[in-house]
Amino acid sequence: MIFDIMTLFPELVDNILGESIIGRAQQSGAIQVKCHNIRDYSEDKHRRVDDTPYGGGKGMLMMAPPIFGCYENILKIRSEITGKRKVVYMSPAGKRLDQDIANELADCEHLIILCGHYEGVDRRIIDEIVDEEISICDYVLTGGEIPACILVDCVSRLVDGVLSAPECYLDESITSGLLEYPQYTRPYEFHGQKVPDVLISGHHENIDKWRKQKSIELTKERRPDLYEKYERRE
Repeated sequence: MIFDIMTLFPELVDNILGESIIGRAQQSGAIQVKCHNIRDYSEDKHRRVDDTPYGGGKGMLMMAPPIFGCYENILKIRSEITGKRKVVYMSPAGKRLDQDIANELADCEHLIILCGHYEGVDRRIIDEIVDEEISICDYVLTGGEIPACILVDCVSRLVDGVLSAPECYLDESITSGLLEYPQYTRPYEFHGQKVPDVLISGHHENIDKWRKQKSIELTKERRPDLYEKYERRE
């Protein structure tokens, strides 16, 4: 899968996505991530990419031409791609990212992600090239770079070859519809707290039942919204 990220701060994105599992996935070729600096497509001698909004108001707005130039160049260098492509704009006005959206995007061969900044971007660029606006949650950040990294991480985990096996993401928190059950490792006793006996019993059926019950209890307590959805599905 290929991710092309349009941004004003490519080093920020590269530093985050160049580490850990996502970094190794790029090295192995399971995914490709490339950042494109929108400033490189500015026609201004000072590489300006923003201007004051029509109608007044505080802050600056990213202009359409540099973004569109960047987008056109991505299409040119990815002309060999024939699979499903989507352009995503990271925006607090978008649909909130969840596992269902991640699953949909993981079916794409090519994702182009636009990172906004300042007061956002000229609406005309959204109308012309963006397929979907996505928010990571109900708060506003200073830019779209960190949300873009979250999206890439979230979607990449569903791509073959990124994790060691599908079980790593199929049977876990949120994906299953429930929060993940408590987990324990050595030592057996820590600060007076012992590992639940069922987990060292060797009885796999009882362990599965215990884990399922704990997931239900945690979800009901902490995320009643998820619990309601789970109950409807059941």
